[in-house]
Amino acid sequence: MHGKSGKVTLRKFRTLTGFTLIELVLIIVVLGIMATIAIAKYQDLATDAKTSACKAALGGLRGGISTWYSKKVVAGQTTPLWPPIDTLRSVGRVVVNQIPPNPFQKPDSAPDSIVLGVSRGVTVGTRGGWAYNANTGEIWANTNTAIGTSSGCSGTTTTNLNENTW
Repeated sequence: MHGKSGKVTLRKFRTLTGFTLIELVLIIVVLGIMATIAIAKYQDLATDAKTSACKAALGGLRGGISTWYSKKVVAGQTTPLWPPIDTLRSVGRVVVNQIPPNPFQKPDSAPDSIVLGVSRGVTVGTRGGWAYNANTGEIWANTNTAIGTSSGCSGTTTTNLNENTW
């Protein structure tokens, strides 16, 4: 603005600070969407971590069982056998430390137990832990975790992880 003397004078304007209601609502909506995506990613990470832990435990158990069998062959046993289930359950006989827990099982359901199994892919009872076939030396997770359900025209479908087939 020009004053009487021809000089430019600035008028102080009052500036308003803060956000409008619309801006706040948009921020809340964006944060909600981001949280939904983050929760879905976290659930995938948790399942991936359990999958890796389960496969690692199976690798250790299978390695111990194979070593047991190999020692029997090297020792000259005419008909080497896979370790009996009681020997497999005993700490220090087939595996050095205690039996690792099945990460897909609830801790209160004996996740480190080993039950007699018939064939891979078949869950034995409800106890969980690991299933072992002493005739073939196979060991597998004795759980089958549901990782999702979907509804469609033909009804509700449950998707299982099928960790008992690894």
